[in-house]
Amino acid sequence: MGGYPEGAPCWADVTLSDLAAGKRFYGELFGWTFDESEERRGRYTAAYKGGRRVAGLQPKRDGRLPTSWTVYLATPDARALAARIREAGGQLITDPLPVPPHGTLAVAADPGGAVFGLWQGAGHLGFELTRAPGAYCWTEVYTRDKDQADAFYESVFGYLGGDPGAPDEIGADFRTWSLPGTEPGPDSTVGGRSLMSDAFPAALPDHFLVYFSVEDCDAAAAACTRLGGRVTAAPFDIPYGRMAVLNDNQGATFAVLQASGT
Repeated sequence: MGGYPEGAPCWADVTLSDLAAGKRFYGELFGWTFDESEERRGRYTAAYKGGRRVAGLQPKRDGRLPTSWTVYLATPDARALAARIREAGGQLITDPLPVPPHGTLAVAADPGGAVFGLWQGAGHLGFELTRAPGAYCWTEVYTRDKDQADAFYESVFGYLGGDPGAPDEIGADFRTWSLPGTEPGPDSTVGGRSLMSDAFPAALPDHFLVYFSVEDCDAAAAACTRLGGRVTAAPFDIPYGRMAVLNDNQGATFAVLQASGT
């Protein structure tokens, strides 16, 4: 597998208080397995689906850290990208940090406060499986200021914006993003931006939502509840399939998507 182009989502991980409980939850929900050699106490743990790497689980180093999923965007030069983020009005939460032999990571926030990671891969390039049941399939940033978000991401990453339809047609004010050098459209999108409506709690900040593919959205939502999680948006149909927004058994939010035709 080659490296991911700059701006493409290449990895996702969740920060949890109880790593063992997280492995039980996601292991049952998505059928993930975990390499025993990586499961030293208090260490970062990769999750696998069918023997291929699909996500990461990490313990909190500080109890004040949020319990949340983070999506990482690929870059060949984390320091150069960090500089562009600052110039565009974003901030660096964690400056580029070598993680030998795997790569270099950083954590940033856009001008609205939505947090995302940067990953300059070396030994670990990122996902080995995507858009398959139990694997990552999509991400989008939810914001209250669409003009600010569009300007930031399209400036920093060179994303090409796409318009999938009017808000009353697709149920949201939504914009898709494609990588530079591609033709904007459904086949080239790598992520998107959704405007938070008044239906969202006023205290909810701008944020990224990470999606995982499932064969049966309703069954996944039911399993989440059975495993101690919570359904925050019950399964509903969208133009791309059927989705739900879930919280795991420790409160981390993520989405599941049953693609159209499955």
